[in-house]
Amino acid sequence: MSWQDLATIAPLVAGILTACGIMVIDLIRPGRPSVAVASALIGLAITAGLTAIAGASPGSAFNGAYRVDALTTFLDLLFIAIIAMTVVFGPDYLVPRGLPVAEYATILVFAMTGAMLIAASTDLLVLFLGLELMVLPGYMLAAFHKTDAYSTEGAIKYFLLGSFSSAIFLFGLAFVWGLTGTTRVDEVAAALSAIVAGTAPLSPGLAMGLAFMTTGVAFKIAAVPFHYWTPDAYQGSPTPVTGYLSVLPKVGAFALILRLFVETLGPLSEWWLPVMIVLATLTMTLGNLVALTQDNVKRMLAYSSIAHTGYMLVGLAAWAGDGQGRIDGLEALLFYGAAYAFMNLGAFAVVAALQKRAGVTSGLATFAGLGRREPLLGILMTLFLLSLTGIPPTAGFFAKANVIIAAVQAGGPLTTLAVITVLNAAVAAFYYLRVVVYMFMREPATEPQVLRHGALLWGGLAAATALTILLGLFTTTLLEAAGHAARALITS
Repeated sequence: MSWQDLATIAPLVAGILTACGIMVIDLIRPGRPSVAVASALIGLAITAGLTAIAGASPGSAFNGAYRVDALTTFLDLLFIAIIAMTVVFGPDYLVPRGLPVAEYATILVFAMTGAMLIAASTDLLVLFLGLELMVLPGYMLAAFHKTDAYSTEGAIKYFLLGSFSSAIFLFGLAFVWGLTGTTRVDEVAAALSAIVAGTAPLSPGLAMGLAFMTTGVAFKIAAVPFHYWTPDAYQGSPTPVTGYLSVLPKVGAFALILRLFVETLGPLSEWWLPVMIVLATLTMTLGNLVALTQDNVKRMLAYSSIAHTGYMLVGLAAWAGDGQGRIDGLEALLFYGAAYAFMNLGAFAVVAALQKRAGVTSGLATFAGLGRREPLLGILMTLFLLSLTGIPPTAGFFAKANVIIAAVQAGGPLTTLAVITVLNAAVAAFYYLRVVVYMFMREPATEPQVLRHGALLWGGLAAATALTILLGLFTTTLLEAAGHAARALITS
């Protein structure tokens, strides 16, 4: 390893050292949640600084298998922000249940390093390693409340289906490797370009390999019909973990999709476009329709996260279907990922705050009268739900608007997909606003105890609120950063 390689991978190394540092500090000062959280936030701040420095001078390491460009920097900073917010949301829920905060923060940071590895990978094997490093900690987090039967059940389902999907993805990777003779993204793309140009045939084995890889990725993003693990895993996990599972693994999987479908399989975009249109339609429609029937807010948000996967797939389909080579679809996808992360984390943080006292469920009845007994929490939850619905001027409105506009501009069957997206957004308004009705227009069956919430929770909610509002009011800045990242992906 050269010094240049070390400088390029410095953010990844800083993330790993942060996770190790949290463990060491907890051994020295055990049972101190505030110390563990402070250690994590300091390490994440250092990692963010190194990420910005590395992004200022793009480069590659390990003979080009690891590349830092604008897309890597954009995604890494997003991952760091997600983990920082998840860490501060945790203690208010974990401490009353006797769950260790240091282990929670350590596992989260290790998962973040896997997502960072995905974002920088230009080799299919490295992509797979990053994917596993990102999802394996998720299995542990899903079972973090080990004395809770629902947590154990959800974790087992998540682990089994996640393992199957990883095996399917790896099986497809083996086919591609064997039939193209390489795992490098650019070389696989060149081989596929030759097939499109007619100078080389598409063998059945290669087609099968690409199909297996697509299926494995669809499992990771919980696209219909590969979504079955999501509701049980989300409902059974500790609520701060549920918020994490609904955001970072999803955004990380979309980072893999960008590297795989745009950079590697870009020459075959006309071939996989119909698949993406069908996946987007099924995912957003089924996610919203099933969410309508839920009376448990965590489970409702789980199906809602499936629907948001469909919205993000619309951005990918819009790029593939745009014959003019514009990046509007990818720009919209990246913007959506950032906006969705903060508003969804905020919504789950409010749910976690209401469940601070052990034994409190996340049913709709728990939210009855929240606007009267804890007005600030009620207002913040309303803001996050309005953003998830897509009400202006929140970040969620512009996120949905961007993917819809990109689909309309692409034309053809994408116009129909844009109409389906609009209809689904209207359907989603019903189940989001139903929670608001319960908070401000329903009285609780019994008078619940008003809880005191920690400063970390309020700080995290303040950050999520500010970002949800500011990304709606000042969309240009994030859109420019997303466009810069998308151009780096296309021109690489």
